[in-house]
Amino acid sequence: MNLSSNEIPAAFDVGAPAYDKLVDANPGYHMHLRLSAQRMQIPNGGKGLRLLDAGCGTGASTAALLTAAPQAEIVAVDASGGMLAQARAKSWPSSVSFVQSRIEDLADVGVSAPFDGILAAYLVRNVDDKDGQLRRFRELLRPGGTLAVHEYSVRDSKLAMAVWNTVCAAVIIPSGRLRTGDASLYTYLRRSVNRFDGVRAFCNRMQSNGFEDVRSETMPGWQRNIVHTFLGRSPR
Repeated sequence: MNLSSNEIPAAFDVGAPAYDKLVDANPGYHMHLRLSAQRMQIPNGGKGLRLLDAGCGTGASTAALLTAAPQAEIVAVDASGGMLAQARAKSWPSSVSFVQSRIEDLADVGVSAPFDGILAAYLVRNVDDKDGQLRRFRELLRPGGTLAVHEYSVRDSKLAMAVWNTVCAAVIIPSGRLRTGDASLYTYLRRSVNRFDGVRAFCNRMQSNGFEDVRSETMPGWQRNIVHTFLGRSPR
């Protein structure tokens, strides 16, 4: 089943109650998010800084940012009300706030720039206009601010693509169907990852949309060359 970008938040609403249990069963899921947040190299524990968690879901990426920058102000945004309800039900310090919005519409809900850093976990792949979204991220950042895109990318590695599709067919899609009764979100996940840019192509996309010092680092474990941190800085 193919999902349009407008249908994705509703699909996440359906999957929200079971989402944390599904990702908790993924070895390394939370560690990898923390690793991407650490790779942002946020100074001084984030003291005096303002960070954006773009596509926060149930708050796993928010928790990763909070670990890397416990003294920062963190604005966490997601379009899915169901996912945000799961996130808000958890315990957070007053420095963390949650906002429901499509990432493209932040200005319409009063979320203003600039930010010192942005973490976008499993988000850019789901946006129709990826170039436009990268430019918006650049505009939301202070000069020299860091963007970390935590994302699947398998097209540059035949082995990574084979492992990804095997795990989806054998584990992710059946588990999603069992827990929610609806596998459409997880079928979409498999297809969207297969279609997404390879590592080199996405690094080039970041550079062509104005980011500097662009680089990528992958993850340890079974998701090596499957999940990556793409890092870049807005021009100073």
